[in-house]
Amino acid sequence: MTTDNLGNVEGRDIGSGISIIRERTDVDGSGPRLHQHPYRETFVIVRGRARFTIDDAEREGGAGDVLVVPSNTPHKFAVIGPETYEAVHIHESDHFITEWLE
Repeated sequence: MTTDNLGNVEGRDIGSGISIIRERTDVDGSGPRLHQHPYRETFVIVRGRARFTIDDAEREGGAGDVLVVPSNTPHKFAVIGPETYEAVHIHESDHFITEWLE
């Protein structure tokens, strides 16, 4: 079982208004705990599946899906194994701002 942080990039370091997290993991159930950002976050799922909680709604996302979390909206996700989850998380900010809620 592996979890790879393929690289976090803060936009301010490269002259961009967005920041990204590239993630790949085959650890079933892994993912961040409940949190929110003062900007939108877009998840582009390349492969695998995850169960997302966005505010009070749950949704499964899989390869090819794009999910958008509005600003100031509590959210989290958990990888659904055994497939590898690979995604790009786009933060609409030139740096990461996260308020952990649990």
